[in-house]
Amino acid sequence: MADRTFFGTDGIRGVAGKAPMTASFAYQMGVAATEALKDKGDAAPKLVLGTDTRRSGDMLAQALSAGVMSRGGSVISLGIIPTPGVSFLTRTLGAQAGVVISASHNPFEDNGIKFFNDQGEKLSDDLEHEIEGYLERDETTLEPVTAAAIGTAQRYRREDDDYTQFLLEHAPFLDGLRVGLDCANGAAYQIAPKVFQKIGARIDVTNAHPDGLNINLNCGSTHPEAMKERVKKLELDVGVTFDGDADRSLLIDRKGRLVTGDHILAICALARGETSVVATLMSNLGVERYLSERGVKMIRTGVGDRYVHEALREKSLTLGGEQSGHILYLDKAPTGDGLMTALQTLAAVRKSGKPLEAWMDEIPEYPQILRNVRVAPEAKAGLANNEGIKEAVAKVEQALGDDGRINLRPSGTEPLIRIMIEGPDQSYIEELAASVARAVETASGAFEA
Repeated sequence: MADRTFFGTDGIRGVAGKAPMTASFAYQMGVAATEALKDKGDAAPKLVLGTDTRRSGDMLAQALSAGVMSRGGSVISLGIIPTPGVSFLTRTLGAQAGVVISASHNPFEDNGIKFFNDQGEKLSDDLEHEIEGYLERDETTLEPVTAAAIGTAQRYRREDDDYTQFLLEHAPFLDGLRVGLDCANGAAYQIAPKVFQKIGARIDVTNAHPDGLNINLNCGSTHPEAMKERVKKLELDVGVTFDGDADRSLLIDRKGRLVTGDHILAICALARGETSVVATLMSNLGVERYLSERGVKMIRTGVGDRYVHEALREKSLTLGGEQSGHILYLDKAPTGDGLMTALQTLAAVRKSGKPLEAWMDEIPEYPQILRNVRVAPEAKAGLANNEGIKEAVAKVEQALGDDGRINLRPSGTEPLIRIMIEGPDQSYIEELAASVARAVETASGAFEA
């Protein structure tokens, strides 16, 4: 099947106001998605639509809604809501699709369009190709939709109440636990404090005043440094950091240490009695060995929650995720959910009878380094097969033996070759990474990013 033109591994993203992330493109996307759903037998498809807090969200959401209605579809607007809330309400409200206007952890000037199917899952490659086929068509070639056949729009008046109730059904009672919440000035800014208050936490809330421009700005799960210091300064029991659309979260323990997605997988796997979990090529070797010693197999996939989801389905498993804190609990929901991740982790910690910092003392984490080498876009795909690079990688593999590993891959979104090395000693793996970076530079005539 040919590559998709617009859809990436997580929808479509770009700078808002520049192609493709323009109002006219969003309108065309509404038209295309509605026509593709009609081809599946939905004569007047219903879509639910939510946004994060970016200034461009309303522009794109209203344009896309107009495209949907122009082709006879109806739109239920959810307003500002976490991405997993859109997935949940797509299923709950019996919609044929869900749409999220968000660029997740990207800076505010970016935005994106992401779809869910009627089960709240990411679209299949086939349906994305079909939507792109309609994008290439001239709208004037479509049969006009007029009069009573034109679609409608309405506001979901309960906002996130159904979604809040769903989260509470899977939440522990925290009995006065002192919890810091960094809402990233994003989609979690209202619902996260509400949920944690309802389950008995004493909360300290930061970055919950979005102005359309400050989403992810030196805050949230991509910038956890401030929460680390705040947890220690205020002597909080735990910190929770979300990204802009709240589909992922990372925790901070009482000592100010970052609890990554790998740690979360380990804690939840043992608390849930899992025998296998799915992680990516980037997950830490120390965590993998820790789980193996306790009878839990780590199955690795390519980088991206799409691949984690596919492996979970293929192997009939329920728990998987990425270092970034994008964790999938398929027995709870079909997509990653930062609030669910935080709640399930705290529930697992409570069930274990030992505090989070004891888990962090126990779970080993090997030093890991990631180096990026910028290359010409047209050369990116072929560099991994370059003989000089292959020789450099083989030398690293021989030097590390069973005590480490190397992963070299082209970035899926940027003209970069990513080099990841982990091993028992930080300075040693830095030397090894530098040697491989030099080999990539020599092969490509590139410069390091």
